[in-house]
Amino acid sequence: MTPDPRTVYTEHLADRRAGIAHHQQHHRRLGHGKLAMAVCGVALVWLALAQGAFSILWVLVPIAGFVVLVVIHEKLIKELERRKRAARFFEKALARLDGNWAGNGEAGDRYNEAAHPYAVDLDLFGKGGVFELLCTARTRIGEDRLAEWLKAPATPEVVRARQAAVDELRERVDLREELAVVAEEARSGVDPVNLAHWGEAPATLRHAGFRLRVRLHTILGMAGFLALWIHLLHSANLIRLSDGVDGLVRDLFLVALLVNGWFLYRQSGALGAAVSAVEEAAHELGLLSEVLVRMEREPFRCPLLAGLRASQDVEGEPPSRQLARLKRLVENLDSRDNVFVRVLEPFILWTPHLALQVEDWRALSGNAVRRWLHAAGEMEALCSLASHAFEHPADPFPEFAVEGPWIEAEAIGHPLLAEDKVVRNDIRLGGALRVIVVSGSNMSGKSTMLRTLGVNAVLAQAGAPVRARRLTLAPLSVGASIRLTDSLQGGVSRFYAEILRLRQILDLTAGPLPVLFLVDEFLHGTNSHDRRIGAGALVRGLVQRGAIGLITTHDLALADIAGELGESAANVHFEDQIADGNISFDYHMRPGVVRKSNAIELMRQVGLEI
Repeated sequence: MTPDPRTVYTEHLADRRAGIAHHQQHHRRLGHGKLAMAVCGVALVWLALAQGAFSILWVLVPIAGFVVLVVIHEKLIKELERRKRAARFFEKALARLDGNWAGNGEAGDRYNEAAHPYAVDLDLFGKGGVFELLCTARTRIGEDRLAEWLKAPATPEVVRARQAAVDELRERVDLREELAVVAEEARSGVDPVNLAHWGEAPATLRHAGFRLRVRLHTILGMAGFLALWIHLLHSANLIRLSDGVDGLVRDLFLVALLVNGWFLYRQSGALGAAVSAVEEAAHELGLLSEVLVRMEREPFRCPLLAGLRASQDVEGEPPSRQLARLKRLVENLDSRDNVFVRVLEPFILWTPHLALQVEDWRALSGNAVRRWLHAAGEMEALCSLASHAFEHPADPFPEFAVEGPWIEAEAIGHPLLAEDKVVRNDIRLGGALRVIVVSGSNMSGKSTMLRTLGVNAVLAQAGAPVRARRLTLAPLSVGASIRLTDSLQGGVSRFYAEILRLRQILDLTAGPLPVLFLVDEFLHGTNSHDRRIGAGALVRGLVQRGAIGLITTHDLALADIAGELGESAANVHFEDQIADGNISFDYHMRPGVVRKSNAIELMRQVGLEI
């Protein structure tokens, strides 16, 4: 039996909130404990110095206690923050179920492109858009991947692989929660492009000449360091050397110091660049490592998830070991700031040796960085679709037809509308029927029907479930002309923007996939005569190029296009009901052409005297 998402989320949220309350109690106690230790320390200092009651060394006891409490407190604060993130994860999930999600998630405005054939028209991005509804990713990588899936159709084979992964992940609520919590730290701290380039960039220090020089300078440095100790022992009369030998020993030390110092100075630019790059990369990989390690621990059944897990290994080693090795190297590099290491640097060449080890790590594991980023992004995108599938158990995965163009839906509805408000319709396009002309009065549901079909086609080819009882389609390239505006800055009228989009949709028909075109108010920006001629020619051209689609119109003359195309086209309509001066809509699609208008009644309702 499929668990009820609201019950699951509510129980998890209650548990996380109880954990937060428990940790906040400990947080207050530790704060009071640190204050008590500080007061105790001050009192001991006063008693020891002013009263002479006991040794000042007793103050070390409260200092040690304070340090221990600070360490424990920091760990508690980190755990408390994670539990708060988990609580926010379930709060947002419940908001989605309640329909209160718009404006509270990642809108993805940066992915909107005016030139994209359907992103703006189908409300994919922006406040209250499809992306905000779906996205639970917490890293830029995961958001980028989900946006890519929505903006470009995948092949049926890829979609089926994603469907299997989503089906496996949908009820793994704890896994999706943990990934969201650990990925939060990497949200703004990881630049995937630069990180991948760092991993794949050619080595600058790893050539044989540099490695040999480092070894020779290290030998010279160790000899010079040994010479220094021999000279110091001789000066302290612990060993006896002749004046000539002592002079040679001292000269060897000076030569080693000068030669190695000059070598380090000459290489400081290359070494500084390499060290700075690895420190930045290691920080970003450290933020991402918890996501990778969490994926590494999870057993997966479906091929896509198992493949993502296996793609992270480098020569049979999981990313946890590779990243742990890099972390140790960076920690050793950080020790350069230690005064003793700085003093010994000319003799042991600490930085060049570690820089070479980093280059060796990059030669072995650098190419895996892109795979790690890809795996993390894919997993977050799949978890986003899995959360949506879990929260909408009645939404099925689509099926793919062998031949096309074809799209057939039973009880299809818009996924952005609440389940208790959505009105569903049946629709079929393909075979002999290539065009449906949708007429209807204002606000009756024509544009929503276009967006409903378009959004579900996009979701279907991204790997997500769809809002329908059943949806079957062949692979399709979507082109939409629904939400077009003029541009004062660009000098583009609405009509010109529309014909540019229609040109773009026509160009899509030259691609590898049949086109699903969705055109709202065909050529609305021109006169009735030109609109009638232009619309008829464009629709015929699209049909001749193998496209299928819907067009809407207020102009009943355009409904004659269906008659001219014969069995290739059909008329349907939406209508309103007016009773006692009030207009109502049922949003059900009916066959035939609408024969009435509500424009005058709507003008009267808003107070215009008609």
